[in-house]
Amino acid sequence: MKIVLASRNKKKKAELQALLAQYIEGIEILSLDDVGIYGEIEEDGNTFEENALIKANVAASSGYIGIGDDSGLEVDSLGGAPGIYSARYAGEHGDDNANNILLLKNLEDKENRTARFVCTIACVFPQKENREPIIVRGEVEGRIIDEYRGDGGFGYDPIFYYPPFDKTLAQISSEEKNAISHRGKAIHALAQKLIQTN
Repeated sequence: MKIVLASRNKKKKAELQALLAQYIEGIEILSLDDVGIYGEIEEDGNTFEENALIKANVAASSGYIGIGDDSGLEVDSLGGAPGIYSARYAGEHGDDNANNILLLKNLEDKENRTARFVCTIACVFPQKENREPIIVRGEVEGRIIDEYRGDGGFGYDPIFYYPPFDKTLAQISSEEKNAISHRGKAIHALAQKLIQTN
């Protein structure tokens, strides 16, 4: 089974290959570059699901099964923000420190610090197969703390406290994180659905 991931990120491709190979024998993950799809994908959806579907449809235009994902942080007392804008919350895409500083500033007067990381994965089949897309969602619940703890992970991990481990996501190993993460849960759910439909 060949699947095109709507990404050019080699680490993301390798991660998905390793995780899905645990469930599906002989699976091969290809990147957009591998199938000759170039240019930026405009993510103009209003939800994680919409953005994941936009990416998956582009990947499926290759003639193979296409997978797209979108993920971010939802903070309850901020009405679900930063949500789909998590990577560019402070303005510039991928400026983790600026995003964390802005989030903590916006939470200064808030008592409720509950939050969750969300990962949505969409799987779109080639047109000739005439099958409905698969959409799955994984979540990990925690809360936002005021101090940075740990030097692992990325993004909001240093201020995202995970109660079952009594640590932030930046204080745990990548193996521990994969076992409980929103992405790990979403990939597991996707693998189960792919197994059922094949």
